[in-house]
Amino acid sequence: MTFALLALIVAVGLLGPLLGWSNSWRVPVVVGELAAGVLIGHTGFQWVNPTEPTFSFLANMGFAMVMFVAGSHVPVRDKALRTGARTALVRLLIVVVLGIVLALIVSTVFGTRHVGLYAVLFVSSSAAVILPMTESLKLSGPAMLAMLPQVAIADAVCIVALPLALDPGNALHVGLGAAAVIGCGVVVTLAFWLSEKRGWRMKVHRRSEQREFALELRISLLILLLMAALAQVGGVSIMLAGFCLGLALAVVGQPRRLARQLFALTEGLFGPIFFVWLGASLNLRALSTYPQMILLGVVLAAGAIVAHAATIFNKQPLSYGVLSAAQLGVPVAAATLGDQLGILHPGEDSALLLGALLTIAAATIAGRRAARPATSPKPAPGPEPKPS
Repeated sequence: MTFALLALIVAVGLLGPLLGWSNSWRVPVVVGELAAGVLIGHTGFQWVNPTEPTFSFLANMGFAMVMFVAGSHVPVRDKALRTGARTALVRLLIVVVLGIVLALIVSTVFGTRHVGLYAVLFVSSSAAVILPMTESLKLSGPAMLAMLPQVAIADAVCIVALPLALDPGNALHVGLGAAAVIGCGVVVTLAFWLSEKRGWRMKVHRRSEQREFALELRISLLILLLMAALAQVGGVSIMLAGFCLGLALAVVGQPRRLARQLFALTEGLFGPIFFVWLGASLNLRALSTYPQMILLGVVLAAGAIVAHAATIFNKQPLSYGVLSAAQLGVPVAAATLGDQLGILHPGEDSALLLGALLTIAAATIAGRRAARPATSPKPAPGPEPKPS
């Protein structure tokens, strides 16, 4: 990795804000960043190598930062969210049941015998993609509050379930790793709550602001790195570490100064690097060699959209159901781990990634539809006044 390559990555990442500039288009920033990565990566001009260690490390840091910020923005102290969590669990159950049924059908039709993998894909939601989308589209309201826990739970569960579906023999190690990260998140939450109650955080905040130490940011990043390290040792995604730490911060209330610092650091550098890296990692060229896998990718995307859209039977707006179907991290991890284990069919890894891109395209359209201001019905015309 050189400064010239890093400058290129940051420069092409500006495609995100450029596509999202128009109020009428309402294209989420992450879509442009992903497209930029596809353009310069494996599928496009191949100007960057996403497997380069420094690039991969910066991208992983960006993933942790994106999930940290996403978790900190979840309004866990809002009573409406706690009420919506019950609804979210019911809707997620609908998605799980339908996802398993669809996975059985797709696996049988294509003869891949990957029921567990497809079920995880159909159920998964990518908080790293969906939450930045909702932020850029300024989505809010009861429907949004109900969708947030659904996406968060689905993403966390599927991140843990994926290696179990691909490599059942490693289930105990992954389960213990996930439990360790979640337990660490609980401990950090209690530590944050105690420091807030005793006034320690406020003392640190005032001195840091007076002397420009940025102590809150430094401490937060230190904890994030330690939890990410624990996640790596435990064999689980650093997504879980970042999201748990973000939730811990949201429980006690995020200081405004820290929120601005995290936003600048994530959206200004690490977030774009992560999404450009993801796009660069996608190798859609292989689909030309195995055309039947193009159909599999389309079917996988359709299955995920149908499974999540079925929540309309639990009164979730269709646009939010389709939006919650967006996936990326789980398919990318599935393609990578599946290739390492040698259990995927030729071209199947590219089919997984094609399906992920199609769900993001559908979620983008659904998000734009959800962001449209509701038009109030025109009042019915009254009787014309009689001439005097």
